[in-house]
Amino acid sequence: MTMVVWTFTLLAAATYILVFVWETLLFQRPGVHQGIFFVPTADVPAVRLWAFGVGFYNLFLGSGAVVGVIAWSAGQEAVGRTLVIYTCLFMFLSGIVLLVADRLALGRPRGKGLGGALAAGGPALVALIAGVL
Repeated sequence: MTMVVWTFTLLAAATYILVFVWETLLFQRPGVHQGIFFVPTADVPAVRLWAFGVGFYNLFLGSGAVVGVIAWSAGQEAVGRTLVIYTCLFMFLSGIVLLVADRLALGRPRGKGLGGALAAGGPALVALIAGVL
């Protein structure tokens, strides 16, 4: 089961690191702000600071999960497991927040954020469940 935890933790981390790239480095590209985040080009200047900051928190969260897996696999089980559980729980709860935001139609039409919510929380949830088993 440990390999399942590690695999889904790294999948979750990769998702968060990819989102960092989109939000911090590529956000001004129409394919990113319009195609992924559904932000009209006219609104980019207003949300640019938000996207930049949130991108870095995603990087730190994803990096923490990677460090947790590395520590755990290197024999530092208590440290690694703690980082993995914390970061995966954080990611899962972030997915719930995105799901609630989608249901309330905050910032985009209801249903448009469901994919993001599942991507943010799904792999982390699998890792947490596998960790309990």
